[in-house]
Amino acid sequence: MTTELQVRQLTENEIHVPLSMAMEEGWNPGLEDGPAFFSADPTGYFAGEIDGKLVNVISGVRYGNGYGFIGLYICKREFRTKGYGHQIWHHAMSYLGTRVIGLDAVNEQTASYAEHGFKSIYRNIRQIGTSTCDTPMDPRIAPLGRGIFPSIRDYDQRFFPAEREDFLKRWTDPMSETRKGFAFVEDGIVMGYGVIRQCHEGFKIGPLFADTPEIADTLFRALAGQVKGQFVILDTPEPNAAALLLAEKYELSPEFETFRMYRGKAPELPLDQMFGITTFELG
Repeated sequence: MTTELQVRQLTENEIHVPLSMAMEEGWNPGLEDGPAFFSADPTGYFAGEIDGKLVNVISGVRYGNGYGFIGLYICKREFRTKGYGHQIWHHAMSYLGTRVIGLDAVNEQTASYAEHGFKSIYRNIRQIGTSTCDTPMDPRIAPLGRGIFPSIRDYDQRFFPAEREDFLKRWTDPMSETRKGFAFVEDGIVMGYGVIRQCHEGFKIGPLFADTPEIADTLFRALAGQVKGQFVILDTPEPNAAALLLAEKYELSPEFETFRMYRGKAPELPLDQMFGITTFELG
């Protein structure tokens, strides 16, 4: 019997493992997050084991050649404070190499990440409430589908530090039974889009990207209107004052926060047009 941690890649059939652990931690992932997460980087999910027994998990997702994101960093409670977390952390960081790396950290962990070269850039605030919205009758709102996907992919590149086409194809899949997306299109030009997905508790809206607060408002009503009377969640970047006002307008209340941290030069993103981030796990 050994106490040495063995780290290995998770397969596509095992992507449910870190998501199940995330659910147990109260992170409330989406019901169909697994396939989209895995498509972002099929070799970026890791498990630590001792004698074949699962100890911890982590994701280190590569986006292109210059960016990566750490998430799903979870250790089973009985194995905490034994150094196993540091081992799988270093494995994921080595996998990402010299890339700029992002992560979302709870406040009590920011000092620990700072020791590894990460700097806090801004705060994300999780806003929660019951949808009271009716879907707007606006001809500029179009359901996401395969025909519009190239325009969504191109629009999304303004809001993310690297290309993530494979992920977006799964995230915006029009055939999904647990998620729905809309774009705001005027004169043939995409000016915003958003996705709402069913989670283990309620529904998360993310991303919610829009050129203006008015467009974000229209998209929010279209998304939240799909689940009127249900619990909705929106993760707002604090630097976007209009996003905070949007949440307040629809009676969403702050419940939880993370700090977006980067190792390396922080990407310059249009935060004033980011009304809801995609996901804490993948950025």
